[in-house]
Amino acid sequence: MAVVSWKEICLLTGLVVGCYWNSLFCGFVFDDVSAILDNKDLRPTTPLKNLFLNDFWGTPMSEERSHKSYRPLTVLTFRLNYLFSELSSSSYHLLNVVLHAVVCVFFLHFCRLLLDRNTSLVAALMFAVHPIHTEAVTGVVGRAELLSSIFLLAAFLAYTKSKGADHSIVWTPIISTVFLVAVATLCKEQGITVIGICCIYEVFVAQGFTLPMLIDTLLQVLRGKDGFPYAVLQTLLKLIVLIISTLLLVIVRVQVIQSQLPVFTRFDNPAAVSSTPTRQLTFNYLLPVNAWLLLNPSELCCDWTMGTIPLVESLLDPRNLATVVFYAMLSLLAYHSLWYGHSSAKIVMMALSLIVLPFIPASNLFFPVGFVVAERVLYVPSMGFCVLVAHGFKLLSQRGGLKKISWLLMGVLLTTHAVKTFNRNWDWESEYTLFTSALKVNRNNAKLWNNVGHALENQNSYERALRYFLQATRVQPDDIGAHMNVGRTYKNLNRSREAEEAYLIAKSLMPQLFKKQLQKTRGELLLKMNKPSEAKDAYLRALELDHTNADLWYNLAIVNIEMKDPSEALRNFNRALDLNPRHKLALFNSALLMQESGEAKFRPEANRRFLTYVKEEPDDANGYFNLGMLAMDANENEEAEHWMREAIRLQPGFRSALFNLALLYSQSQRELDALPVLEELLRYHPEHVKGLILKGDILMNHRKDTRGAKACFERILNMDQSNVQAKHNLCVVYFEERELQRAERCLVESLAMAPHEEYIRRHLAIVRNKMAAMSAAGQPIAPAEGGSASDKQQEQQQQQQQDKTKEEEGQGVASEAEEGARKEKNLRKSSPTEGVSGQGHGQSKKLDAGQPDKRTKSKSTKEIKDIEKKRAAALKRLEEIERILSSD
Repeated sequence: MAVVSWKEICLLTGLVVGCYWNSLFCGFVFDDVSAILDNKDLRPTTPLKNLFLNDFWGTPMSEERSHKSYRPLTVLTFRLNYLFSELSSSSYHLLNVVLHAVVCVFFLHFCRLLLDRNTSLVAALMFAVHPIHTEAVTGVVGRAELLSSIFLLAAFLAYTKSKGADHSIVWTPIISTVFLVAVATLCKEQGITVIGICCIYEVFVAQGFTLPMLIDTLLQVLRGKDGFPYAVLQTLLKLIVLIISTLLLVIVRVQVIQSQLPVFTRFDNPAAVSSTPTRQLTFNYLLPVNAWLLLNPSELCCDWTMGTIPLVESLLDPRNLATVVFYAMLSLLAYHSLWYGHSSAKIVMMALSLIVLPFIPASNLFFPVGFVVAERVLYVPSMGFCVLVAHGFKLLSQRGGLKKISWLLMGVLLTTHAVKTFNRNWDWESEYTLFTSALKVNRNNAKLWNNVGHALENQNSYERALRYFLQATRVQPDDIGAHMNVGRTYKNLNRSREAEEAYLIAKSLMPQLFKKQLQKTRGELLLKMNKPSEAKDAYLRALELDHTNADLWYNLAIVNIEMKDPSEALRNFNRALDLNPRHKLALFNSALLMQESGEAKFRPEANRRFLTYVKEEPDDANGYFNLGMLAMDANENEEAEHWMREAIRLQPGFRSALFNLALLYSQSQRELDALPVLEELLRYHPEHVKGLILKGDILMNHRKDTRGAKACFERILNMDQSNVQAKHNLCVVYFEERELQRAERCLVESLAMAPHEEYIRRHLAIVRNKMAAMSAAGQPIAPAEGGSASDKQQEQQQQQQQDKTKEEEGQGVASEAEEGARKEKNLRKSSPTEGVSGQGHGQSKKLDAGQPDKRTKSKSTKEIKDIEKKRAAALKRLEEIERILSSD
């Protein structure tokens, strides 16, 4: 394999940057909204394990509505983007451009295995600029293709090194291949197809077999003339390892999606729900459609769903001719590559494997997918296409006078592709530009007409929006949303009669299930907008349609909590658990509600529910923490310590668990055991005020370490000068160090900060009494610097007298740490945006009071306003739908 030079790497990178630099000015559009803006898995507050429990869009894999697209490593890169730049779209686009450049370099390495230096570079250059890639590179969700391609090519390149110099098997590259295939599959499902590419390479390239040779070898073995040649046995062994590893990956994948295929509607993929032969004819016709996009990427579209490509319903449909021609050409290429053993046949064989195998999962031929055509899934198949084109270019250039013409044609092709790619990027600048560009290509897709209408509606251009919404109803007469959009726009234009007619049409198309889902969505949205009473009404209406839905009862309970009605919330939590005893969120939040009631009669049931919860979620530290809190409430200190320790083991640095464990030790007269726990707490959370208060109290009263105590209280005051408790306790330190004048000044300042605190006033009086008594006795109030032994003896006598006076008066200037060291508790739920979705188990996030939802940066005012604007618009639409549901 020829080495890829730095000049070639720089050329490819420069070409990629030149074609895609304008993508940095694009925003989040189309699928990016669901995958990035609405995906909670990107947020730092979401546990990393959720990435491995949810699909690409942040939906739990266990839910029926999940698309079953399991790509946790891709989501992890989105999360890294969020960590550094939150929702700044340019950083996401920049990383996509970088990844595309990396893929181009890897692809050049791949081409060098098959083609000469110039031809392989031509293939890589064509791949770098091909316009079909704009959706994968400029669309942020296309990162799944980019990442999967990197590891797919890396896996193949690793496998090519599995043959030793003496034709022996080298196992390290094979192990590396299996690992890289697994990683590629965790980026996108098609990554697993590289195993097939490796098998084809092994048989037809590395071993040099042709199909006639394989048939002849098999016949000889069957006739008993000869055993398998050693080279064949080696090949079989390697293939068996690859196939077994593939089966294991498939089994894991099936387990992850819980043996369920995703559910798609006829709007997503009309052919998928069509009968025979329409389904087969249409799906086969989609193959030449995709091939034409590679050959002529002049008309590109972001959305090919719904009626974009009319169904092929008859054998007499002339489009079947394109299917026949496609299969004929594919058969000719396959015959050429399988029957001959020369280098050209091997090149064609590898090109076909790259085209066909990675496309199979998206072909609809074996199982339906959620789209008709998607340009981003052609990212890997286009590699094989570029190899074929480059190989054809080489053959053409070798024919005498055609060399200059072939180079000229290739130059024109690369230039036009690069210009098309650059211009296509601008289409992804905003949703309006994207959908209007799509309508230039596909005018039979109602979703596109609706989306342009929404964009115009957001600009208050209702007349123009109405034209697009009306066209959507003409293109797709049974599209409920399109009729709703028409009705709402008529209403905005004060044309009430037309609005009512449109709403009645929508109502006639609306099934009962849709009505229930509508109320669920409306309730969720209202709670996000802090309208709990209206959200309650929405959930009650949804329950009228489906009173056996545990998620609805759970969400209603959350609304009850927001409305400060804990008894009703508990009843609704119990209804959810009657329907689904393993509803994890209902178990956790109902137990927490019982705990917070403070009633001893609820403790056994709360304890049982938390125990059930930790069986369902054994890795969630919050469950163990709350078991510890219940034990603390019941004064079961050993059990409380056990649960707190378990919570800390699962979540090192668990703030509330660490503090409450230290408090438990302190209240059990094990103050010295509390100190190392407090040290760990303050190592993770150096600004934890309660921890600093408790540590200072223990140091002062049990270690007699006034210097350490003073450092704790001063650290608090450096963070918050208005903290009365820290200020008062610092005064106590001054008193303990016999700096009475300083203690007096300190207490006066504390009293000014909290004039109604009686304990400060009382302690100030005690200090002043001491000062007066010492003055009357002729004793110095401030301690002397240094002094003789007799002076020190006198000081000790004075201190003994002070201590005696404290006992006689019944109280001295004691630290108020215990007053401030209340138990920190877990919050019941996340914010309503997470906790009330009704989307199943494990969806809401529970935080402890010491661990608020911290962002790397706060959201900008513009982002907040944009979110509020979108919610208001969505609510407005839902209100119109609700009016239809409630009308006769």
